[in-house]
Amino acid sequence: MKWNSTLLMIFTTASLLAQTPPTEASKVQAALEAKAKMAETSKVKNLSLVNIGPSIMSGRVVDLAVNPDKPTEFFVAYASGGLWYTNNNGIRFSPVMDQTPTQNLGAVAVHWPSGTVWAGTGENNSSRSSYAGIGLLKSNDMGKTWSYSGLPDSHHIGRISIHPQQPDEVVVAVAGHLYSDNPERGLYKTTDGGQSWKRVLYIDEGTGAIDLVRAPDNPDVLYASTWERERKAWNFTEAGPGSGIYKSEDGGNNWSLVSGPGSGFPSGDGTGRIGLTAFDQQTIYAVLDNQNRRAAEDTDNDQTGLDKDAFKKMSVSVFLGLDDSKLNDFLQENGFPRKYRAENVKDMVRKGSVKPEDLALYLEDANSLLFDTPVIGAEVYLSEDGGKSWKKTHEGYIDGLYYSYGYYFGQISVAPYDKNQIYISGVPLLRSDDGGKNFHSIDGENVHSDHHIVWVDPNLAGHLINGNDGGVNISYDYGASWIKNNNPQVGQFYAIQVDQRQPYRVYGGLQDNGVWMGAHNASESDRWQQSGEYPWKSIMGGDGMQVQVDKRNANVVYTGYQFGNYFRLDLENEERSRIQPQHELGEAPYRFNWQSPILLSPHNQDILYFGSNKLHRSMNQGSDWTTLSPDLTTGGKKGDVSYGTLATISESPLQFGLLYTGSDDGLVHVSKDAGASWKRISDNFPQSLWVSRVAASKHSKGRVYVALNGYRWDDFTPYIFLSEDFGNSWKSISEGIPASPVNVVLEDPVNENLLFAGTDNGLYVSFNKGESWELMQNGMPNVAVHDLVIQEREKHLLVGTHGRSIFRADIAALQKLTPEALQKELLVFELEDIRHSGRWGNSFSPWREPSTPGIDAVFYSRNGGKVSASIQTADGITLSETEMQADPGLNVLSYDLAFTKTGKSDYLKKYKVPLKEASNGKTYLPKGSYKMVVKLGNNSMDQSFKVK
Repeated sequence: MKWNSTLLMIFTTASLLAQTPPTEASKVQAALEAKAKMAETSKVKNLSLVNIGPSIMSGRVVDLAVNPDKPTEFFVAYASGGLWYTNNNGIRFSPVMDQTPTQNLGAVAVHWPSGTVWAGTGENNSSRSSYAGIGLLKSNDMGKTWSYSGLPDSHHIGRISIHPQQPDEVVVAVAGHLYSDNPERGLYKTTDGGQSWKRVLYIDEGTGAIDLVRAPDNPDVLYASTWERERKAWNFTEAGPGSGIYKSEDGGNNWSLVSGPGSGFPSGDGTGRIGLTAFDQQTIYAVLDNQNRRAAEDTDNDQTGLDKDAFKKMSVSVFLGLDDSKLNDFLQENGFPRKYRAENVKDMVRKGSVKPEDLALYLEDANSLLFDTPVIGAEVYLSEDGGKSWKKTHEGYIDGLYYSYGYYFGQISVAPYDKNQIYISGVPLLRSDDGGKNFHSIDGENVHSDHHIVWVDPNLAGHLINGNDGGVNISYDYGASWIKNNNPQVGQFYAIQVDQRQPYRVYGGLQDNGVWMGAHNASESDRWQQSGEYPWKSIMGGDGMQVQVDKRNANVVYTGYQFGNYFRLDLENEERSRIQPQHELGEAPYRFNWQSPILLSPHNQDILYFGSNKLHRSMNQGSDWTTLSPDLTTGGKKGDVSYGTLATISESPLQFGLLYTGSDDGLVHVSKDAGASWKRISDNFPQSLWVSRVAASKHSKGRVYVALNGYRWDDFTPYIFLSEDFGNSWKSISEGIPASPVNVVLEDPVNENLLFAGTDNGLYVSFNKGESWELMQNGMPNVAVHDLVIQEREKHLLVGTHGRSIFRADIAALQKLTPEALQKELLVFELEDIRHSGRWGNSFSPWREPSTPGIDAVFYSRNGGKVSASIQTADGITLSETEMQADPGLNVLSYDLAFTKTGKSDYLKKYKVPLKEASNGKTYLPKGSYKMVVKLGNNSMDQSFKVK
């Protein structure tokens, strides 16, 4: 192999580490400072990104802060979409954190009399895409401006409590790192408004604080819950003896455990996340995710019972004695292929090629196990003596609330006016009117599942505000009916795609909100509520995943939901066919990633690739599959999360069968012969990191790009590599990108030097194949970018974010910035023609603003400077003039197509045509040919355009 010696030394050192260390808080802070400087100097800082939605499905809400005296005014904290404010009961929201370094939130608290807002960054739910934060942010003016207020290594903040009479006194529950141990977790208190902090409760480096409540009748009495958890890419231990409930009676200075042995509250290894709510200082409710196993149910030991689990311990003799009709019924009802029927399955068992337990294994995948609930699950406990003792409020189990993933919920609320009225948040939203003895669901048809917060109005009985995976809902009748309040564009996209329609459509899979599609130029407005048709349409449920669209027929779409449950959709006929590859009975089940990769071959749109832990190929649109590879991962690890799976696939557009795969455990493979043989090409990369993207070049057959992502190790180092020889040797090209894990790298189809990269905190562009990078975020906040795609015909870059929906940028100018063009002092790009309208400057109603035209001229300057521009007729009559100060890089000069007074006079001297002044006082250019002349120093360049 050909190696740069320095790179070899770096890679070899990294490969020796069993686990990459978490990124230090000081490096994260330095990265944020570097990114802020990049924003000032970026060559593309004037190139706008436009948010194209969608909004109606919204995204995950983690917290609410409601003004109790004016409940039409409140803040909504989205997991990765920032903080939004409304003062009209959710009719309209405004983002208030777009200028801050992060959009990742876990908690928000407001001292309404002073207008002080505290934002705890880093999501409080320990999900697959729960992004870390940077500590605490504070605003003294209701979110208009923000300052940093400490706890930089907290990563995830569970709750914030402000003393109602002393707003500088604040207690914070810090959950800590999600994928690594760290000491900055537990409870912290400030008495000087965040200038300094004291850790007032600490358990250990694996246990943090997740919830915190202050007694409404005595602000010096607080209750907090701690949570021991350990998440890895392959396993989540979501409970432990460190989890418990603590009480303070002196404003949070000192704490004592009130849930220990003998208290009546469960403790030990199975104690998971705990949510708290206080009616008063004596009356406290707690909801527990009890991870202890359920007691085995009594059985009659009838081994002929044909449910899945019965086969796990069934002997061969008992299996062979099963009634064929009953076995066939089981096989058919559970979707076994037709080739598996009683007679031949028994023959396979008789020959020893299959065991009875293989029938159970055939049906088990990561998705089915997600909803399997052998644990106790949600339990509600009540203390009526200030935490001295606890008792469970209900008999039996609360089934269907938490399933196996109670870590994702953990919230309980009590009505301030009725201590027996409580609400618990889970997959459904449940209410009890008898102190937790009985519950009933209050989900509505327009209410999304997976609930994370319920605010109960203390002054108006029945008034609720609910935050869930689908945004915000409001009820005024205890949850009998709901209003949906989703106009923020906060969709959490995993993957996006485009088609070739006119106008083209954008497709995307979202966290817990399925797969949607819509025209790229669809207007995000309230007009759809009048027309009855929202411009985006849902085409798949579940957690929406990757999308591929047939370029020959955009009605043929391949997509699906988590863990490889994919379908071929016929949108025209509203039909779907399941296409997930199935292992053979007796073969080890395939392992599918949460976001399983699929790819339509660029050479033949009937050919579809599908990644499990192996690579599969279909020659007939997913109807039949051939496995092309052995296991292309390290083989998986024991745990409760599907791991050892393929995460990314690429086929060279320049050669059929030149295939690359990347796995979630750090392996990259190449096949040059359509899967007949494979070579591992990742041995010298940092080991065990998620391969977030492998991308074969569109310009050079041997060129390939790889991005690695250390999010699941709390390693925020950006890793992007380039090979020019099919992966035999590699070069690191991520230098200059501030610390943040990389999700995607994309090569431009026109300009081989033009690259785009999306990280967990933004978007970057390179004009020299990664030698240097520019920040590209004008119009887009600091949000996670999960996917990028280019619509080649329109020269549009689509940016799929995990928190702020989809952005679009016109990259026609970027594609022309070749190495030669970058050296020019002045380069003016082509102007688009515009269609004339007699309504320019006029309105059809005296109550509406007039319609006004405009042309944006994009030009590049290597060094910037004072620029003058004039609009002229084809024969040189000047119609309008302006000046501007150009920045180094791209600039945009906007022209409103109107004459100046002098320009109009000069035009009429030569052209004796009527020019009608519009109602706004301007006279616009008539139909004709024009040119814009731009001058910078001794350089001058013009571009022509037409008003048609």
